[in-house]
Amino acid sequence: MASKKLVYFFGNGKSEGAKETKALLGGKGLGLAQMTESKVPVPAGFTITTEVCDYYSKNKSYPKGLEKLVDENIKKLEKAMNMQFGNPKQPLLVSVRSGAAISMPGMMDTILNLGINEKVVEGLVEKTNNPRFAWDAYRRFIQMFGDVAMGVDHDKFEEILDEAKKSIASKVGKAEKDVKDTDLDVEDLKVVVEKYKAMYKEEKGEEFPTDPKVQLWHAINAVFRSWNNPRAEAYRKLNDIRGLLGTAVNVQAMVFGNMGDTSATGVCFSRNPATGENKFYGEFLINAQGEDVVAGIRTPQEITLEGSLEWAKNNGISEEDRKNKYPSLEEVMPNVYKQLVSYKNQLEKYYSDMQDMEFTIQEGKLYMLQTRNGKRTAAAAVRIAVELAEAKIISKEEAIMRVNPSDLDQLLHPMFDPAAKKSAKVIAKGLNASPGAAVGKVVFAADRAEEMKEAGEQTILVRIETSPEDIKGMNAAEGILTARGGSTSHAAVVARGMGKCCVAGCSALEIDYESKSMKVGDETVKEGDYISIDGSTGEVMLGKVATKEAEMSEDFKKLMEWADAARKLEVHTNADTPHDAQIARSFGAEGIGLCRTEHMFFNADRIKSVRQLILVAEEVKQLKEKLEAAEKIGDKKAIEELEPLYKEPRKLYDDALANILPMQREDFIGIFTAMSGYPVTIRLLDPPLHEFIPHEDSQLQELSSEMNVPFEKLKAIRDSLHEFNPMLGHRGCRLGITYPEIYDMQARAIIEAAVKVKKNGVDVHPEIMIPLVGTLKELKMIKDRIIKIADEVFEKEGSKVTYKVGTMIEVPRAALVADKIATEAEFFSFGTNDLTQMGGGFSRDDAGKFLKDYVNKEIYERDPFQSLDQEGIGELLRIGVTKGRAANKKLVVGICGEHGGDPATVMFCNDIGLDYVSCSPYRVPIARLAAAQGAIKSKPAKKATAKKAPAKKAAAKASASAKKTAAKVEVKKSASKKAAVAKKTPSKSSSKKKK
Repeated sequence: MASKKLVYFFGNGKSEGAKETKALLGGKGLGLAQMTESKVPVPAGFTITTEVCDYYSKNKSYPKGLEKLVDENIKKLEKAMNMQFGNPKQPLLVSVRSGAAISMPGMMDTILNLGINEKVVEGLVEKTNNPRFAWDAYRRFIQMFGDVAMGVDHDKFEEILDEAKKSIASKVGKAEKDVKDTDLDVEDLKVVVEKYKAMYKEEKGEEFPTDPKVQLWHAINAVFRSWNNPRAEAYRKLNDIRGLLGTAVNVQAMVFGNMGDTSATGVCFSRNPATGENKFYGEFLINAQGEDVVAGIRTPQEITLEGSLEWAKNNGISEEDRKNKYPSLEEVMPNVYKQLVSYKNQLEKYYSDMQDMEFTIQEGKLYMLQTRNGKRTAAAAVRIAVELAEAKIISKEEAIMRVNPSDLDQLLHPMFDPAAKKSAKVIAKGLNASPGAAVGKVVFAADRAEEMKEAGEQTILVRIETSPEDIKGMNAAEGILTARGGSTSHAAVVARGMGKCCVAGCSALEIDYESKSMKVGDETVKEGDYISIDGSTGEVMLGKVATKEAEMSEDFKKLMEWADAARKLEVHTNADTPHDAQIARSFGAEGIGLCRTEHMFFNADRIKSVRQLILVAEEVKQLKEKLEAAEKIGDKKAIEELEPLYKEPRKLYDDALANILPMQREDFIGIFTAMSGYPVTIRLLDPPLHEFIPHEDSQLQELSSEMNVPFEKLKAIRDSLHEFNPMLGHRGCRLGITYPEIYDMQARAIIEAAVKVKKNGVDVHPEIMIPLVGTLKELKMIKDRIIKIADEVFEKEGSKVTYKVGTMIEVPRAALVADKIATEAEFFSFGTNDLTQMGGGFSRDDAGKFLKDYVNKEIYERDPFQSLDQEGIGELLRIGVTKGRAANKKLVVGICGEHGGDPATVMFCNDIGLDYVSCSPYRVPIARLAAAQGAIKSKPAKKATAKKAPAKKAAAKASASAKKTAAKVEVKKSASKKAAVAKKTPSKSSSKKKK
């Protein structure tokens, strides 16, 4: 094995692993080690490394000597805690928890209270004088251990517990649905324990294990196995988590939040993980264990008084009820609260990032159980990064690197239109757990959300509370709504990580899974009914509520300004209309890298002319060739026969071109105007002609009447256009070679539009892109015609514009002969969709059937149509760039496939020296940030400097900090800057600069 040390101990202020890595100890293990060194109160324990998990996964056994090492560390733990495994007089109970290098909340397994049996229960009763606590701890352990370690169905335990709660409803004076597990007394819990054991024996055919060491190894096995459970694998795929060895196992002495009203447990964040606001944020439960908070079984209380008051206001709770029933930790345990604030400040400062912390209060004493960099929404990530940079805690470059470019997509999602919300019917309000606007059909099961997503339906997943098993359904849904749980519940944490809108803890909901309905007051909502949820306010509304475009925050604009200053690549957009161009400009696009002219052809006012053009094109071509041949040899008879035959189809052909030209010209005028001062790359007609022709005979009959051409003739033409493999057929520049008048018309429309826009005082930079070129002669033949047409327009209009003619490199042959093509091309734009299709031998229309299997089996790391295959297709790009620039030093090179918005591809483009990437308008900010990260990563590494204080110095600071409340860090707020929509003049080696 790579590391000789397999187990690392921590306790009594010392740790063996504080200087190790997350890769080895996992995030939880490293956090425990570092908190221990910093003199934060952490119960002692030890961590079994991720390398052991990797070994176990591959060999289904453990490395030699591990059992002995675990025994040695158990003895260290017993000594540190002055307790002993299985000793009723000094019983040591432990938790066994997972912890990978990257946080995967709720996806892997945890077992609490391990080491308990009936003798230990009696010892705990005598030691604590709290029999209810002891029996509740035993009940919880049997349920968790039986489910997680031994595979007994969780629901079977829940059925027994639910029956017990129902049986005491009248005794405690509550409705059956309102009885909580805390209402069960000692005798009730004893009955539950006996029923649990009996059911376990029936299921497993053996008695429930009582030996603590046997329990421990079952638990260790379970945690390592959970690395490869379906929900953990699904989470890693959804979040693109790769290359980890596995999970570590953390065995830690238990401290108890369920020892009465002076005990509690909670989860907190040093800042708000939904908004990023610099406010302490968290929840706790009195007389509970940690799983109760995150599972959402009980609705927790707020840690701060401010948070408690806000929660009560949102939920219509009176101040009297709030104080009596839901007081904050700040009110009920003020001294503990001050300590917690102190540790929160200390840990955020140590890690220079927002921390997600778990804590337990045992009979008034605070223990910290975990710290890690917290999951957050994209909006929160941006705000936190910017505020930390402005406070000089991190650099601007670090701030840029802190935000995942793909997550920016969340910020661009629509929000509810305030006018529409005013008239919407709000039926309930819960916790604003994860911001956003979601509209969809209600579903009550995760698998149903998946099914409906496959069918193209948008859904809202409604659950009493979510569990890790719901992960795929949560991903499929537009938003998540739960009746139970708080802002740190499973639903809230996972939704924030996914960027999903979530409203949690909406207690007004009465959800009935059996009838697939939920009731709120007098309203009943059934599966399939539409609702709208606002994750920013917690509101639940009936029906569809209209949305509007998102608005960018000042923090977002600042981060984009910093990214623009750091990046080398320009970011252009793929846009076919003035509207798309305007949206892209608002997101910071510095040009159009791909304007697809064929999209303009489908408009209702021009499709008939396009069809007319196509249906006579071949006839015109053939008759023209015959007529020219007859004229060449002076065959008057043939000429007389051919001219009348040629006249009518040629008129239809010319009329169609004449109708389309002004329409295209107006399109280009709008786009050039919207992109004033920035380059616009227009691709000439690319798809095969059959795509524009009616497939139904009824539509063709209608066209026959309009064109006054016999139906049978049109049908024959339509059938002749059919191709077996149209994507490799008569398309792109091949159309321009066969029917040059089509490209002539488009070139004329582009140049005329550019001249007109220039006369209107707009700075214009047209670039004409010839698609699917594979040889130099194809490019030159079409380019020569374009130059001739441009000269004609300039002479007629008495005005000139600077323009470029280039090509799209999408045929592998073009990349291989790029040096030849570059002698005529002024720019290359890699069309990586087709380059992937042809280079990889994939049909885009059919590859979806098998590419998922290729990704699942890691033949490809990612779908090559979503993220560029850098090893294979990327090599074609390298060849094209190298050979092209060797032949033409002024050659501008970019990428315009949808890969241009994929962060990994953008960074690759930065590395191979492209000038720009082009992507869809809504991915422009993603590409801007990814380009900046690529530039930062490619910088030469600086020598590492010691960032953290030496251990002794840190310990002294930590000790002082624990005695007083740490001062709040003031975040300097700079004056708001002008929106970084786009830079006034591109400063990099752009296509505009090189004109």
